[in-house]
This record gives sequence, C-alpha cells and structure tokens, in this order.
Amino acid sequence: MSSRPYHIGAVEIGTSKVTVVIGEYSGKELAIISRAEVPARGMIKGAVVDYRAASDCTHAALEQAERDAGERISGVFLAQSGGHLEGFYNEAAVNVKASDNLVEVGDVATVCELAKAKQLPLGRSVVHHIRRPFRVDGRLVPGSPLDLVGHRLEVGYWTVHGQEQRLADLIHVIQGFNLKVEELVLSSLASGHMVTSPEERQHGILVIDLGAGTTDFALYRDGSPHTTGVVAVGGEHVTNDLAVALRLTAPQAEKLKLRHGRAEVQARDRAAKVWLDGNFAIGDRQFLQFAIEQVTAARTEEILQVVRKRLGSAFSPETCAAGVVLTGGAANLPGLAAAASRVFGVPAHLGEAPGWISPNLRAPGYHTALGLLYYGIIHHAERRAPARARTSLFAGVRRLFAD
Repeated sequence: MSSRPYHIGAVEIGTSKVTVVIGEYSGKELAIISRAEVPARGMIKGAVVDYRAASDCTHAALEQAERDAGERISGVFLAQSGGHLEGFYNEAAVNVKASDNLVEVGDVATVCELAKAKQLPLGRSVVHHIRRPFRVDGRLVPGSPLDLVGHRLEVGYWTVHGQEQRLADLIHVIQGFNLKVEELVLSSLASGHMVTSPEERQHGILVIDLGAGTTDFALYRDGSPHTTGVVAVGGEHVTNDLAVALRLTAPQAEKLKLRHGRAEVQARDRAAKVWLDGNFAIGDRQFLQFAIEQVTAARTEEILQVVRKRLGSAFSPETCAAGVVLTGGAANLPGLAAAASRVFGVPAHLGEAPGWISPNLRAPGYHTALGLLYYGIIHHAERRAPARARTSLFAGVRRLFAD
C-alpha cells in the first residue's frame, strides 16, 4: 500500500442530525482528525424530502469537518437507511475445475458472480452484496477457500437493494459538494462492526441500531452478516407518542422522554409525578411518571417485536449465543437492554466503541459514522492488494478495528 496517508470521509445523514467524521489512515493506524455534527433538515426516515434543506445542512457539516481537519477529501462513504431497503438471499455452486481439485481464483470468481446474478425488480439498485461463508464439499470455510481440496464450491449472498431514486437523491446531495460517493454502506453494518467483536460475530449476535426515524438491524452468524433489515420507526415515534398522549409539543415531549422515559415500566408509585422543567416557570407542569413510562415502554416494545418478526426464522436464541447489542442515538433509553432481552430471549447490552476511540466519540450516536471508516479502509486496501493477498490483509484490518 502507498505510504501516503489516506483520508477517509464518513457521512451519516440521519433524520435528526448529520454526522461527518474524517479519518487519516497510514496503512497501519487510523487517526480520527475531525468530526462535525449539525441538526438535519429535509430528511424523514432515511429519505430526502427537501433537497435544498438536506443539502444545506450536509454541506455545512462537510465544510466544518474539512476545515477542522485541514484537509480536502475527494470522496466519502455514505451510510444508508430507510424503509425502502430490502434484502433477499441467493446461492450458487460450481464444480472445482482443476484436476488436482484445488480451489483456484477462477472457481471463486465464478461462484460469486453466479450467486450475485439474481435480477432485481424494476427501479431497484444494489446497495450491498453481503457474502456468507464459503462451503467446500458441504463443510463451512471461515475464510478464503483458495487452495483447499474439494469437488464442489458453494457460496450465498444476502443482497440489499433500495429504490433507485432514493439512493440517487442522497448521492446527489454529496455530489453537490463536489465530492464522490465511494461506497454506500448499510447503517447497521457500519455500526455493527464497531460494537461487536470477531468472536461475537462467530457465535452469532444481533445488532439493533435505533435512530430517530428508523431502526436498522443486522444479524451475524459464523462470523459474517447473515440477515439485515430496516424498520421505519425510531426514537422520534416514541417522542410523538408522548406528545399525543400528554398533549405536549414535540420539543417538550423529547425533553420529557430524555429525562423520565424508560423502555420498561418501573414506577411503583402510580401517583408519583415529575416536572416538565422543574423551574416553576409559567407553563411548567407535572406529569405522572407511570404514564410516561407506559407510553415509552409500549412503543419500545413494539419496535423490538417488529424487528423480531422481520427476522423470522433467521433468528433463534440457539444461533445467537452472543445475544443482542443495542446502538444508535435512541439506544440510551433506560431499561432498553432488559426489554430487548425479554423480547429476544437472549442477553442484551448497550454497545460500546473500541477502547482506542476518544471519549467524545464513544456515544452510540457516533457508532455508524465510525464504522464507515472501517469500510473506507477495506475499500482502500482492496484497490491496492492482489486477490491472493486480500484475505490476510483484510484480517489485519479487522483486527485493527476489533482491538
């Protein structure tokens, strides 16, 4: 790889905020040299509804990040979410061609192309082809199958696709700042790599990323992503429920949720009350703690149940031994881990970024943007490494992000 530092731009355009992180990769180490965060406008549930507003706030974040970094980036890795994203599984198999039955590069290339060849519906574009582990004569191969002996090589892909127009809208927002979108990355995969270890992904783990407008999830098995999805419900819906039930404005409901909301009803005294502001100013008033918890717990339960239903037979406690990890800006709701553990029947916990991440970037709301840097390094390495060197190279990169 080149000795010159490679600057990686990571952008997440969410419903409530736009986050930009710029990393400098030397080939051995990654240094995060700037970040910017501005309130989002013109976005609803991962979709652009006001192009000018979405562009203005995104460009403001990019400009601030580049100014703080003292570097001009040429391209970015862009997080993708939204209810328009869907996925399907397709697999293929080939007979090993060599007379000595050693799996060669051509065998791998052929089976991968066949497994990715399923046609998409009209108006849809691929976001990710997510490869599951290879199999040689039916046995699982954790890494590369090259030079293994066998007669039959199999592989399957979970293909994520989205509406062409919605994908194009987000790309257009970035291109309006004279930047190239290097790669679209599913939000759940980006955050998932930041809050899980290789061992957890091997044993099976479910990542649930709760944002303001959407909830993304990624199920890992045998060390690789197995199934992904997006539910078009998030933290803003909890806020809206409070606003309707208690006759509050959205900002008031958000304040009440952050101060007194819970994912499980815990209030024992049903008559106990809490203040909206507690400053006794005009308009300040009291609400039943029990009523607040009932509202926030009900919507949280619904979100988790929808995720489990969407996973269907792909999820079982037996194949998810490492449990559930929760991340995203809306994941700090007290009691969320206990609620998730009850719904999925496995241990659950709030995800944490690796120890090398600075304290000001360790909050769950930054996990997706940080995870995009991982994909930036993989992208950079893939363009420079010959095919046979990629397996060991990528293993080293993964170790860098797992430590």
